[in-house]
Amino acid sequence: MTSTPSSNLRSSIEGWSIAAAHEAFRSGALTARDLVAGYLERIEAVDRAGARLNSVVSVSGTALDQAERLDAQLAETGNLVGPLHGIPVLVKDQAETADLPTTFGSGASGDYRPSADASAIATLRDAGAIILGKTTMPDFATSWFSTSSRSGVTKNPYDLERDPGGSSSGSAAAVAADLALVGIGEDTGGSVRLPASFCGLVGVRVTTGLISRSGMSPLVTTQDTAGPLTRTVADAAALLDVMVGFDAADPYTAAAVLEPGTPSFVASAAGSTLADKRIGVLRQVFPDGSDPDGVMVGEVMDAALSTLTDRGAELVDVTVEDLDEQVGFTSLYTTRSQADMDAFVAARPELGIASMRWLVDEKRYHEKLDLLEAIVAGPTTPTDDEAYVERVLAQTAFQRQVIAVMAEHRLDAITFPDSKLPAPTHADIFADRWTCLTYPTNTVIASQLVFPAVSVPAGLTSTGLPVGLELMGVPYADRALVGLASAVEGALDARQAPTAMTGDGER
Repeated sequence: MTSTPSSNLRSSIEGWSIAAAHEAFRSGALTARDLVAGYLERIEAVDRAGARLNSVVSVSGTALDQAERLDAQLAETGNLVGPLHGIPVLVKDQAETADLPTTFGSGASGDYRPSADASAIATLRDAGAIILGKTTMPDFATSWFSTSSRSGVTKNPYDLERDPGGSSSGSAAAVAADLALVGIGEDTGGSVRLPASFCGLVGVRVTTGLISRSGMSPLVTTQDTAGPLTRTVADAAALLDVMVGFDAADPYTAAAVLEPGTPSFVASAAGSTLADKRIGVLRQVFPDGSDPDGVMVGEVMDAALSTLTDRGAELVDVTVEDLDEQVGFTSLYTTRSQADMDAFVAARPELGIASMRWLVDEKRYHEKLDLLEAIVAGPTTPTDDEAYVERVLAQTAFQRQVIAVMAEHRLDAITFPDSKLPAPTHADIFADRWTCLTYPTNTVIASQLVFPAVSVPAGLTSTGLPVGLELMGVPYADRALVGLASAVEGALDARQAPTAMTGDGER
């Protein structure tokens, strides 16, 4: 057993990467136990005390023991057990974990403990990762914000009066605040990328089906995907190399055989450049200047795009005709979500949740979840919506249209801000200035198209709030898109650690 880490370890673990941690493990400069202990100490100091971010809903009681076993194996063999050896991971509480309660963000979930890990979590453990704990989220992922009947609200590390974004609220806030080395979220309409944008992180949405969703609560099954929330593209790539692949428990992962599989995501991210890259700029979804916060987002984006041009990228303004109308018509939340969500809880009677309608009728949900209310107001069977088939057909037509735009202009990706506004204040959310159904996020574009997309930090507004630049590619070109994201990240070098807290979690 290693000694207890020094009292300054809490600050010394800030900014670690997977590669740096592994180098330190091999050299003996750091042990997995030291790293886990440092993060656990920091969770207590920053999440439970100090700034009280409220991003972690439960902490593993066996993480230190797991770390010690990995340290012993490394000492004995001289080899890491896998590509994520000893890496502490915080997981959105949407994914089932056998050794920790899984709440799905709902106060009605009781002390539900699944009998097995979600498939994506099992792959992380097999690769040597240590699941450090579970993170906050709104009830069953039904919001762009952190409002949860289980945990209340989560604070944004860049401004404690603001929201970190949803629905992967806790994972984003925690990774931004260095409460874990990396985090896992889930993205249906932008629930990885929007929190990444608000919290100055990299967030990746892969083509639906490349990562198993077995054991993760659904929202729209045809769009759902797990995804990494990290401080660098390289760390996201390392997670993707482990998580992407076929899983017999999720038929959608048949899609994995359509994806090339090489080079690795890590190799795609390494050494990438902007030379000869053509990026479409979708200015029709940039802020229009009617909101001062939006003006600041536009300023950050304009500066970032100028830098990309200076670094060798060729930018091309593009337009998608009838974009807003197509995004709206192809949305399946109020048509399909209720059926998908009800099937999930029905398969888990021990949860004690009969249906989404039961949650609403019994008022067992957070009051600021207008999307959940809209879902329950819709049909219980998708085909009860007379326009359902038209919506599905319209989605494929929408895909063809955007792919044609990319082909016509020979684009490697299309870019735009993840959101027209930076993170809203909790006061604005509770005063209904913004609701889930009215917030101007652009992340729904890639989601409705079922395209892969990556959010990369573009910079900070003049008030110190992060802005995310989204890169959207075509299905199954995820590796090339991650490579481009790495090149953009390197050119911009825009991420800055939050300053709303000190290392002790104080303002």
